Amino acid sequence: MTIQSLKVKSQNHSSKVKTDLKERCYGFSLKTIKFIETLPDTRLYWTLTTQLLSSATSIGANIIEAKSASSKRDFTKFFEIALKSANETTYWLGLLRDALRINSAQIDDLVRESGELSRIIAASLLTLKNKR
Repeated sequence: MTIQSLKVKSQNHSSKVKTDLKERCYGFSLKTIKFIETLPDTRLYWTLTTQLLSSATSIGANIIEAKSASSKRDFTKFFEIALKSANETTYWLGLLRDALRINSAQIDDLVRESGELSRIIAASLLTLKNKR
């Protein structure tokens, strides 16, 4: 095996991880939208779901935006924003679940997925900052 073939394998793996992350974020946005559509149409829910919708869809939007970054620093900044959005999303989901006593497998899945996205993005940031 040559060094060149190792580089290609590494690049392909990295590229696949980036694609998977984008797809997961997009799917998470869609699942969040569908969940919000199931909630009651009252003022209390409007406020909370507006915040949830904004933060949940921001995760993937910032991952996509990173692709157009003009520098590594700029790229890293978009990932930092995506991480903040993922953490905020977990907060809003938990608040909806606990304060409004929404118990469903759907919200539990969303909480789990937002946590997983946070961990993936945080790990990527550590790699980007050479702290891993």
